[in-house]
Amino acid sequence: MAPQERTPCCEQEDDSRQNAGIDNNLSNIDLSGSFVNKAYTNSTDNINSGRSMNLNDNTNNNERKEDDEKKATDFDDLLPYVGEFGLYQKILFLLMIPFAFFVAFVYFSQIFMTIVPEQHWCWVPELANLTVEERRALAIPPKSEGPFPHERCRMYSADWTKALAQGRTTPDDEWPIIPCTSGWEYNKSDVPYDTIASELDWVCEKDNLAATAQAIFFCGAIVGGLVFGWIADKYGRIPALVGTNAMGFTAGIGTAFCSSFWSFAVCRFLVGFAFDNCFTMMYILVLEYVGPKWRTFVANMSIALFFTLAASLLPWIALLADDWRIFALGTSAPFILALATPWLVPESARWLVSQGKIDKALTIMKKFEKINKTKIPDKVLSEFTESSLKTIKECEAESRTYSVLDLFRTPRLRRNAILLIVIWMAISLVFDGHVRNVGSLGLDIFLTFTIASATELPADTFLTAVLDRWGRRWLACGSMVLSGIFSLLATAVPVGGPSASLAIMGRFAVNISYNIGLQYAAELLPTVVRAQGVALIHIMGYVASIVAPFVVYLANFSQDLPLLILGALGVLGGLLCLFLPETMDTEMPQTLQDGENFGKDQRFWDNPCFSRKSDDEEKMERYQKRASLPIGQDRPSFVRAMPSAIGSRASIRASVRASTRGSLRQRDRGKLEPV
Repeated sequence: MAPQERTPCCEQEDDSRQNAGIDNNLSNIDLSGSFVNKAYTNSTDNINSGRSMNLNDNTNNNERKEDDEKKATDFDDLLPYVGEFGLYQKILFLLMIPFAFFVAFVYFSQIFMTIVPEQHWCWVPELANLTVEERRALAIPPKSEGPFPHERCRMYSADWTKALAQGRTTPDDEWPIIPCTSGWEYNKSDVPYDTIASELDWVCEKDNLAATAQAIFFCGAIVGGLVFGWIADKYGRIPALVGTNAMGFTAGIGTAFCSSFWSFAVCRFLVGFAFDNCFTMMYILVLEYVGPKWRTFVANMSIALFFTLAASLLPWIALLADDWRIFALGTSAPFILALATPWLVPESARWLVSQGKIDKALTIMKKFEKINKTKIPDKVLSEFTESSLKTIKECEAESRTYSVLDLFRTPRLRRNAILLIVIWMAISLVFDGHVRNVGSLGLDIFLTFTIASATELPADTFLTAVLDRWGRRWLACGSMVLSGIFSLLATAVPVGGPSASLAIMGRFAVNISYNIGLQYAAELLPTVVRAQGVALIHIMGYVASIVAPFVVYLANFSQDLPLLILGALGVLGGLLCLFLPETMDTEMPQTLQDGENFGKDQRFWDNPCFSRKSDDEEKMERYQKRASLPIGQDRPSFVRAMPSAIGSRASIRASVRASTRGSLRQRDRGKLEPV
């Protein structure tokens, strides 16, 4: 797997001295950070090449000395010394498993607590001694249209004692039809256990309560993101991780004892505090301690393997529990394991450094040395300490402050910001809509949900392989449009196997779009407002998710309506992606002016797979070409726009923190590198 960003200090000093070919490549690297291919040189340069050879040799020697003396200025510079994916990192990777299960339980469990059997009808207590078929034939009006052969919300009004005394088995045509008066009874063939929705009769005029409770859950997610984000920045990642899982445990256990809609809504609001954060904090921590070469694997495979497994198992856990209260207890009790986190997972070393607690950060690195059986040279540690202290002082001296409103002050930056918000809202709504619409596809909801969830594995694996080859723009457009097309086609085929298959293909495609969208904003927004801008986009995605349960609720009026809406949004959102600039293999914008100018040299039909010649390349054709670099000589590598660690589902907050670290690192390096 190709590395996603260049490691600044990946080799020991002895190795760098032995590999002369690598040192010679320094002459191809401009000190400004851009690559200069000296296979193309001006004819005047060739004439003077002999005279300048000695000067170049001296320059190379000086650059080699400066490179040897370069200080470890960032935490990533220490990772090669302790091992980029050593034993301790592998342990941390496996410790992500329970937290991946937690976020899947938080996100999906409410679906199986509030699901209602499709066939239900009015309960008539006076006819309790009759069989189900006899009760329905006598008290429930038949229907000639629609998917159900009988009324679900209305019944005949009659003197049932007299009707039984007369031995009636069929209704009298003169009996009036009224709404249900004594509750409902349910055919449990499709949902073979009691849920809170069937227990409290959230059907007919109350059938919107399940969607409302889900929307309240996402409101809690918005508040929880703000609260635990502040805790993470103020007190550290570990307290935030423990706190958010403790909230999920407490509110989840409380859910099992709810007996009304409002008590259930309050508990689910509090459970929403844990959504995303209960995994994201751990996700960020592990990525911080993994070397750049392994971040793509860890970021995507943690989702593809652990999250997918948890989501696929959840329906069968619900069936095994056979009661929504036991299911709530079973999916909430494991959260208590998070209390052991401080003894198993190290605090974020980057956060400790940012707080001036450099000694504690170095203590953590000593633990990595012990477990991985590696050693960081004392000189490297002292250089890292000195550089960290200098960076902290520079940050404290930074006087200019930026606001998210700065994104909307200039035309191109404003357009990109608005497009990112709209596209992310469309992706969030379409994704969550597909997650919750599995009950309207005409097949067993438990099996359909499992298959749809399993599409995460191939989607994440596929994206890992192609994202840095095909780019973001066209891949986001294509996957989103395909999701919309599959959704629309699902409404044109019979309900059941054909429609479910197409809808699942739509879910697979939007999984890809979701992962790309998580990364796109972090790469496109300027560093000075990146954290605030990505947070705004994240919140707007939650707002769209609040609407998703009500889109799915429209299936009560027509089974095609949710898929029609999801399909139209998919196609629209995908086409809007084409109006964003491509970010693959580009440097992230740092200032507001960088953000305004970003992508100006790109054309609408540009595609990384069919790259066009840039203006600089066209000018190079006028230069005389000399022998290319030797085949065995290493070529300079380009810096990826962003570690692909951001390209995963867990949360945009990963990109917020990674982008903040990147901006500090680049500013510090710019001041330390020789000019």
